[in-house]
Amino acid sequence: MRGRERFFAFQHSLGYPVYTLPEAFQATQSVRPEAIALRVSGCKEYSWREYAREVRRITAGLAALDIRFGDTVGIMLTNRPEFHLVDTAALHVGATPFSIYNTLPPAQIAYICANAGNRIMITEQQFLPRLLQSGVAFDHIICVDGLSPGVMSLAQLVSMSAPDFDFEARWREVRPDDLATISYTSGTTGPPKGVELTHGNILAQLVGLGEHLPADHGDRIVSYLPAAHIADRITAHYAGMVRGIQVTSVADPHLMAAVLPEVRPTVLFGVPRVWQKARAAIESRIDAEPSHARKALAVWAFEIGRRAADAETRRVPRYRRLPVRRRIADALVLSRVRRQLGMDSIRFAASGAAPVSADLLAYFAGLGIRLTQVWGLSEAAGVSTTTTLDDPAFGSVGRPVHGTEIALAADGEIMVRGPMVMLGYHRDPETTARAFRAGNWLATGDLGTVDAAGNLFVVGRKSEMIINDAGKNIAPSAIENAIKAASFLIGHVMVIGEARPYLTALITLDPDAIAADAAAAGVLAADIDILVHRPGIREKVVAAVRDGNATVSRPEQVKRFILLDHAWTPGDEELTPKMSLRRYVVERNYAAAIESLYANPLAPGVVDVAVRQSMPSPPRRVRRHKRR
Repeated sequence: MRGRERFFAFQHSLGYPVYTLPEAFQATQSVRPEAIALRVSGCKEYSWREYAREVRRITAGLAALDIRFGDTVGIMLTNRPEFHLVDTAALHVGATPFSIYNTLPPAQIAYICANAGNRIMITEQQFLPRLLQSGVAFDHIICVDGLSPGVMSLAQLVSMSAPDFDFEARWREVRPDDLATISYTSGTTGPPKGVELTHGNILAQLVGLGEHLPADHGDRIVSYLPAAHIADRITAHYAGMVRGIQVTSVADPHLMAAVLPEVRPTVLFGVPRVWQKARAAIESRIDAEPSHARKALAVWAFEIGRRAADAETRRVPRYRRLPVRRRIADALVLSRVRRQLGMDSIRFAASGAAPVSADLLAYFAGLGIRLTQVWGLSEAAGVSTTTTLDDPAFGSVGRPVHGTEIALAADGEIMVRGPMVMLGYHRDPETTARAFRAGNWLATGDLGTVDAAGNLFVVGRKSEMIINDAGKNIAPSAIENAIKAASFLIGHVMVIGEARPYLTALITLDPDAIAADAAAAGVLAADIDILVHRPGIREKVVAAVRDGNATVSRPEQVKRFILLDHAWTPGDEELTPKMSLRRYVVERNYAAAIESLYANPLAPGVVDVAVRQSMPSPPRRVRRHKRR
């Protein structure tokens, strides 16, 4: 059973009152119309009444452009209130809005728009040059932040609405099995695929999450991930319109941490890097504390917090005075740290999109912030499993959310089934057919295991498995994530080892982290190719590799690496828009560097982790070798 019947059966079993996103939005905006729904720090705020009014006006304008049921509407915007206004309006007119990553080059924009078949693009002025360079012949380009030659402003769109347009009748014609969005994958192994998600898929996902997160108008969330990322669409956009959560948009994700003390979110989703940087900021502040007594107090408080959290989460015995000491540590240090971070109001915090280390989970538990870990994919509307506050199940990604079924194929591939699973890939029936197995099981491409308690453990991507020259299957993500977790300085780790005698790696530094580290040491600002040569940097990377190696078996350990003198950043061909590695691109562009990792004697710039000696300088400009 797929499609409408499956969704209706699921909704009926829960007694859930709404069946489409417009229906949910209209119910939500009527509850507390004066409450703030959308905001930007220091800028415009929209109450739910204003949000609903703008949606009605923009819906009428889109109808005047002859947008019909099932038409696609492209959106290329930063995180700003206008995204929510136009996306929600497109849903009310019966269209299928979809977002494009802001870092995509013109050729990829053209590819996605050709697949989507959209006649309209809604954007802002900074993206106009790339849209025009894409060569796509849009009927209309609508610019939300001003007037530009050859494009329509949002105000002009609103002014086009026909006086006899029947807004109520239009949105009430939307059905649960109509497409609500097309979520384009980031293209890790090839061209992006358009994941078709219906209104029913998205509402089923929110119902499943509602068991763990019963949010309402009293909750606040920060929207900083791209709207093209399913995580932000679900947690901020759709959860906002369905649950009434107040959304604060942050256009530059680097400023997210600075906004938290003002917003004081109650709900916070972060990729592991967000939590790693928060921990690094705390530890740097403690290290820089000039008072020996205050530093000692902070160290003591975090240790007591860790012990107390460990006793609670792992159900291990605790000594009699631990609860009292935990309250003292919280009053003197931990609560102040949470308040300084802007995390003192959090009641639900989650990490997802990549594995997070048990040590990081334990650290934040000690601080008083219990992180849950979620796992899922765009093809299943975002979240399929989650740990819980009562059962953190460190190392796992928890158990299925309500309505989701998980099974393992004979080779260990994780299979998912439920009402939140996509209809298929847009205009790609062959790839859709390959994605599903008998019984409507979706093959996720991830390998995993399940323990006796039903907790899922993700081993790695099936397509990324390395088979070394001894025939052993190795998931590179395990050691890559362990190395990144060992030091906030590290940006990306790419492990190599296919048909090789041992694993090696290419490692980049995180531009923000290396700059912050230099500033803390009083070093003048400089580019990464200069900062990478600072004394002690390579030694810290070696230490991180050794710490990562200590968490895996011997065949999974990295023996040699090259520390690159440049970063991989959004827009580089080595990374997808979601910051995942395009491994085949890295292997092609760094072929010479990879071969040098296996040369004997040791090639210049190659670090042998087992050799305890002064580190050689990174090679000057070990650059990718692009095909001409």
